[in-house]
Amino acid sequence: MSKTADLRLPDPSRWKALAFIALAQLMVVLDATIVNIALPHAQTDLGISDANKQWVITAYALAFGGLLLFGGRIADLWGRKRTFVVGLIGFALASALGGAAQNQAMLFGSRALQGVFGALLAPAALSLLAVMFTDAKERAKAFGIYGAIAGGGGAVGLILGGFLTQVLDWRWTFFVNIPFAAVAAAGAYFVIREPAGSRNRSSLDVPGVVLSALGLVSLVYGFTRAESAGWADGLTIGMFVASGVLLLAFVATEARVKSPLLPLRVVLDRNRGGVYLSLGLAIIAMFGLFLFLTYYLQVVKGYSPIRTGFAFLPMIAGMITGSTQIGARLMTRVPARKLMGPGFLAAAVGMLLLTQLEIDSSYVGLILPAQLLLGLGMGTAFMPAMSLATHGVEPRDSGVASAMVNTSQQVGGAIGTALLNTIAASAATAYAGSHAALGATDPELLKLQSMVHGFTGAIWWAVGILLVAATIAVTFVNAGRPTAAPTSGGAGSGDAEGVEDEFRMPVVAH
Repeated sequence: MSKTADLRLPDPSRWKALAFIALAQLMVVLDATIVNIALPHAQTDLGISDANKQWVITAYALAFGGLLLFGGRIADLWGRKRTFVVGLIGFALASALGGAAQNQAMLFGSRALQGVFGALLAPAALSLLAVMFTDAKERAKAFGIYGAIAGGGGAVGLILGGFLTQVLDWRWTFFVNIPFAAVAAAGAYFVIREPAGSRNRSSLDVPGVVLSALGLVSLVYGFTRAESAGWADGLTIGMFVASGVLLLAFVATEARVKSPLLPLRVVLDRNRGGVYLSLGLAIIAMFGLFLFLTYYLQVVKGYSPIRTGFAFLPMIAGMITGSTQIGARLMTRVPARKLMGPGFLAAAVGMLLLTQLEIDSSYVGLILPAQLLLGLGMGTAFMPAMSLATHGVEPRDSGVASAMVNTSQQVGGAIGTALLNTIAASAATAYAGSHAALGATDPELLKLQSMVHGFTGAIWWAVGILLVAATIAVTFVNAGRPTAAPTSGGAGSGDAEGVEDEFRMPVVAH
């Protein structure tokens, strides 16, 4: 029997492996928000100035976002299991360093190291799922769990961060990663068996690594700096110009080199390209919402950190339900765009409800139903998006294809935080200026009203962004429903117009 016809029997330990992969993914995703809750306490303890506090977030974002493509290529070259375990161990050590930090330099350095090892860990985790789950129904369930974690992990971080900071100490928001990583690494080492013949042993594209890392770092830093220094700041503009030049040079390089870091076939496929773009736009809206609701609940409504975290539970429940009960069940029955498009539209309706926020808005009457709609919509859309992001790629490219998912999320998060926060701040300033009379009689009330007005103004933009994401999903993504069983052949490119036939999942032959 030829290798192309040799169907690999499913790994009997694949579901156990999924548990450890999911645990690692949860650790990485919740780390993005858990530190935000602890930041004010860490700033006071270590004497970090207001001007420098952003580097607790920025150091991680720059390292993680800049090195994701490199991490995905290392996973393809070095082996996904090995890269996954090394990423976990390194992330745990970096977290221990952060928890033990005695000064700001030590804390900033630990966050950068977390980003480096996270860039190894995240694409390796997703690509392991891509090569281990080839049966369409099983793949739907596996990616349903993964999608729920990817979408809801940030909100879990708010709950855990609030509890640890309020009950224990801010340092435990770092130390908590150690048991997560230890369990996941031990389980992965003993349980995961990576399919044979799926590595890409081509030589490393060093120019591509340098250009992509510098280009993405410039892009992420540009948006991060815009939030604090403004869009007209000279360095902000310089970062965006540098990013454009570097990323264009990267694309030109990848089109010419023999073994590119990011084969252009990965992103030029209309289905994967549509997923990367729509997912990145959805994350822009989501990250802005996390920021606004956290401030609204704590500053305007007076919630404690723990209560704020629990206030996000309906969104988590909605994401889990949408991902595992709607997306996973329907993925093998309907084309992906018929889940992604309506999912993003449902999330847009939930976001639309939040444009009605006022100082005295009811949590049960407004915020709760909005969160449920957001969670259900995002969970339903994320699940097929995560699966389709690695659809049709050759096994040797699964690491870098997975890295593109994380890159779109990371860049989307940086854009969402900076763009929507800037819009909110501008709207709040304009409102305060036009209601100066109120400020003379009740300055505290004006401050809160201006803040809420700014939030709702930015949320209108988030609604529009989600509508664009839905449009891209139904326009670009044209893959039909997956087959119910693994196929022996590789997947097609999916570039042909009007593809409605069943797409095939890649199977790795021994």
